[in-house]
Amino acid sequence: MRLAGPKARQIASPMLRLKHELEPGRAVFGELIEPCGADTPVRLTTAETDSADGGESKGPAGPVVAASRRTEPALSPPKGVSAPHEPASLPQRIDEVVVTYFAKPHSYTTDDIIEIAAHGSPVVLRHIVELCVAAGARLAEPGEFTMRAFLNGRIDLTQAEAVRDLIESQTLYQAKIAAQQLDGALSKRLQPIKQRLVELIAVLEAGIDFAEDDVSVLPDAAILERIAAVRQPLEQLAASFAYGKIVHQGLTLAIVGRPNVGKSSLFNRLVERERAIVTATPGTTRDLVSETVAIGGIPIQLVDTAGIRHALDEAESIGIRKSMEALADADLVLVVLDASQPAVAEDEEFKRQTTNRPVIVVENKSDLIDLALKGRDFQSRREDPQSSAAASAAALQASAPRVRTSALTGEGIAELREEILRHIGGETGSQAEAGFLTNVRHQGLVRDSLAALDAASSAVMAKVPHEMLLLDLYNALRPLDAITGATTTDDILNLIFSTFCIGK
Repeated sequence: MRLAGPKARQIASPMLRLKHELEPGRAVFGELIEPCGADTPVRLTTAETDSADGGESKGPAGPVVAASRRTEPALSPPKGVSAPHEPASLPQRIDEVVVTYFAKPHSYTTDDIIEIAAHGSPVVLRHIVELCVAAGARLAEPGEFTMRAFLNGRIDLTQAEAVRDLIESQTLYQAKIAAQQLDGALSKRLQPIKQRLVELIAVLEAGIDFAEDDVSVLPDAAILERIAAVRQPLEQLAASFAYGKIVHQGLTLAIVGRPNVGKSSLFNRLVERERAIVTATPGTTRDLVSETVAIGGIPIQLVDTAGIRHALDEAESIGIRKSMEALADADLVLVVLDASQPAVAEDEEFKRQTTNRPVIVVENKSDLIDLALKGRDFQSRREDPQSSAAASAAALQASAPRVRTSALTGEGIAELREEILRHIGGETGSQAEAGFLTNVRHQGLVRDSLAALDAASSAVMAKVPHEMLLLDLYNALRPLDAITGATTTDDILNLIFSTFCIGK
């Protein structure tokens, strides 16, 4: 439970019996007690509300209480609480606690903060909140602590959004990226870009304001060169969103193919448990089966689909239609072929469906190749491009990567995971560069800035007066300021922080 504000110590003291005096930055062991003693009703008032449970107050002087877990949104304080079995001189102990005091400005919000760590009983936590509310605190709004940290200059807006990303992270890699953003990685990457743009604006402003003082004006070529110096790193930052979006949101991977090529077995291998039903009967899978796994720290929703062929009944027809929909919606497609069987006509349908789509061709059932070719000339069959899954793979996409696997033995599964990860990252995914874009809001603002820079370049080439050119340059600067929160409207702030959970 977190209590923040100038009255934090005053509110917390009556409910605590500590072994030592509170000192800034030091955790103290103590007891949670009934502040009013035995048989004395607890008077709950709301006249001096500040903030309690889950956030911090928006008012500059109010204390704020935040619980470490969600509490019920509406607390109805009891009419009276009594402790009938102890004398008034010895307040009843409710729980053992560890209390930490953070003195302003060395705290998350730059306010005085008291953090009380109890054993986690919802009843006890609720009671602590009720005591704080009775003493004059109020329930905090979602994200209010982080908003106060932003408004007080403790963090910028990209760092505030990183707090939410860290809380919502599903994988360790996502948490690490969010921690980088929380450390200001994106702000640090933007800072030199903004600095170059501000310097160009300053030079042009000086040339206008002090024209009669013989202040030199930049020639058009020099202005274009400076605009390009701003644009280039900004374009690189915008390009990082393709990978950053996947890191933040994950992606959907559809496993498609003809019936009985081992799609469900491959699906189970990737999720590392028997999630989908597997039988030797073709067409066992009739509906979509999905599961989210982490590959290289990226959350990937795997979708096992029904085998695609001419349907034999209505149920299978519906399943095949859903398979086609999953293929169309997927960010990445695994086309599974039977490596022990020759190519068939259905492979042409996969070629049509996967044109211009990100595809990995999986030649499954590699363990059956020797059995299938037993008694035949194995070498000549391998060299015949029309005799096996190699022909099917070639018919799909010549440029599509291929991986040979055996879902039965596990052969090639590690290589398939590596190929999926390589495909996700491309050239930028494997790099450890910090400060890439993971947020749609940031991406839109960077694009707005690039558009304004394009307009500025066009203005220079059209010999537009510098007074008008500066309008485009300021239009390029404002979106960059909005990313870090240097210029942000209240509506945008409310939208961002409303997605936080209580207590953050």
